[in-house]
Amino acid sequence: MIKVKLSEICDLQNGYAFKSSDYVENSNTLSCRMSNIRLGGIFDIEYNPRFLPDSFADQYKGFLLKDGDLVIAMTDLANDPKLLGVPTLVQTDGRNILLNQRVGKLIIKDSSKVDNKYLQHVLNDPKTREYYRKFASGGLQINLGKTDLLNVEIPLPPLAEQRRIASILDQADELRQKRQQAIEKLDQLLQATFIDMFGDPVSNPKGWDKLTIEKMLNNEKYSLKRGPFGGALKKEIFVESGYLVYEQYHALNNDFSFQRYFIDEDKYKELKAFDVKPKDIIVSCSGVNLGKLAEVPEGSPAGIINQALLKISLNQSIVLNDIFIDIFMHPSFKKAFYGDFRGAAIPNFPPMSVFKEFEFIVPPLEIQKKYQSVKSQVKALQKNHQLADEMNLFSSLQNQAFNGTL
Repeated sequence: MIKVKLSEICDLQNGYAFKSSDYVENSNTLSCRMSNIRLGGIFDIEYNPRFLPDSFADQYKGFLLKDGDLVIAMTDLANDPKLLGVPTLVQTDGRNILLNQRVGKLIIKDSSKVDNKYLQHVLNDPKTREYYRKFASGGLQINLGKTDLLNVEIPLPPLAEQRRIASILDQADELRQKRQQAIEKLDQLLQATFIDMFGDPVSNPKGWDKLTIEKMLNNEKYSLKRGPFGGALKKEIFVESGYLVYEQYHALNNDFSFQRYFIDEDKYKELKAFDVKPKDIIVSCSGVNLGKLAEVPEGSPAGIINQALLKISLNQSIVLNDIFIDIFMHPSFKKAFYGDFRGAAIPNFPPMSVFKEFEFIVPPLEIQKKYQSVKSQVKALQKNHQLADEMNLFSSLQNQAFNGTL
C-alpha cells in the first residue's frame, strides 16, 4: 500500500479567533471549538455550546462549515493530550457553524482520490496520533502546528478500497458507541440512586447534618492544600524521571497511568506540603472542566499536585470519598458553590476562604456505606461493559486496514 504525506492530498484552514465578547445567549449560529471534538472522533456541537450573532454567518462566511467537513483538534483541551489531533466530521443539523481558532479544517485537494471518512479513520489511528503528540509543542498547553499536522505520512489505497475500509470501521465504531451508551445509562442510574438515598445535597430535604470541609479532614498536616504558585513549577525544573507532577489530566480522566512531568528529590522535599498519597482526592481548579474530582488509587507514584489542582484528605470515619465526590459533582452543588466563579472568561475555583465556609451534607456512615455498595455494583457492571473488547477489535481492524491486510 502506498503512503503519502497528508500535505500531498490536503490543505489546512485555521479557524477564526472569535472574542469572548462576540458570544450571545442564543442564536442559530455556533462556534466550532475544541470542546466540540470528542474522543473517538465524535462531533458534538451541543457540548458546552457557544452562540454567535447570526450576522456572523455572512460576515465570516469563509469560516462557515458544512456537513461532512473534516475538522481536527490542534490544541489539547484542559491538559488532555488524548484530544490532540482527533479528527471529526461536521454535522450542522441545519445550523450555521463557524470554525474557531485551534480547530483546523482539512481541505481535500482532489475528492476523486480521497474519501473523507477514510481520512478521518486513518488520522484517528493510534500511530498517527502518536506522531502528532511527538511533534506537539508547548508547555502546559500542547499545540500542533500546521506544518507538523500535514507532514504525517498515511497509507492511501485506491478510492474504492478506502470506502470499503471506512465502511467496516464505521460498523465497528457503531458497536463501540453502543457500549458507551450503556455505560452512560448506568451513570444515570447511579445519579438517580444518589437522589433517592440522600436527596438534593444543597436544599437537604432529608435534614442531614452539615459540616464544613475543615471538619471532615483527617488529622494530618496539609490535608487540604491548593497547588503551588505557577512560579514554583517552571519548565526548567522538570527532569526525565523522579517524583510525578500530578496535573488536571489526572482529575479530569481519572487516569493515573499518565506521566508527563517529574521533579527531583530536592524539589520534592521543598514542595512536600503539596505531596499526593493514595486515597487523596484531587480537584481540577480551572478551565471548562472546573471541579472534576478523582481519588488517587493505591500504588500511585509519589509526587505533588501542580498549580491547577486542589488536594483533599478526608477522615473516612466521617465521610467516604465516594460520597464526597458525588456530592461535589452534583449539578445543584456546583451551581450553588461555584456561582459567579464559573462566569469568568477562564472559570476558576473560588478562594479557599469561600470553600472553607461552605457546608456539606454528612449522612450517617451506615447509609453512606450502603450507597458505596450500590456504587461498587454499578461500577462493576460498567467495567463489564467497558470498551476493552470493542477497542481491541477496533484497534485490530485499524491495524489490518492500514497495513493492507483487512
